[in-house]
Amino acid sequence: MLTEPKTLYKLMNLYMLKRVNIPLTNSQLTDFFLKHEYAPYFTLQQVLNELLESGLICKHANHSTTRYEITREGEETLEFFGKNISPAIVEDMDNYLKENQFRIRNEAGMISDYYKSTNQDYIVHCEIREGKTVLLDLSLSVPDREQAESMCGHWEQRSQEIYSFVMKTLMNSSDG
Repeated sequence: MLTEPKTLYKLMNLYMLKRVNIPLTNSQLTDFFLKHEYAPYFTLQQVLNELLESGLICKHANHSTTRYEITREGEETLEFFGKNISPAIVEDMDNYLKENQFRIRNEAGMISDYYKSTNQDYIVHCEIREGKTVLLDLSLSVPDREQAESMCGHWEQRSQEIYSFVMKTLMNSSDG
């Protein structure tokens, strides 16, 4: 068994990232550790940074969210050392992922961000993903940061409606 708790926390993060096979947000990982009282928040942030620095995970950050994904090196490390995670902890992680699978997939599937373009306006980039497949990729130009932030904020609630509208409109055979 492991004597260093931070090593266990690293393996647990790698396990969760490997198990879901999609990037998880900082808040999703944190939620598990805090709900089960495995690690304090700041320890978890330190562990995530150490995993990043060692190349075992990578992160994708935008204005509102940071998502983590396991790397090939992380998978190899987990394969070699993963047996050091106790079966009870593995069961806790599996149960958490199963109980929250729909919420996690929904959150992972709705991505929005914005950036300032060379014209001094803002480009809002929105995506709907299923796993690693992009179902809809939408970029819009808006005149100011407030509008960009507002659109990103509304994307999660409205993305399914927008996706449905686009699909119905493009599939409609009438030339009316």
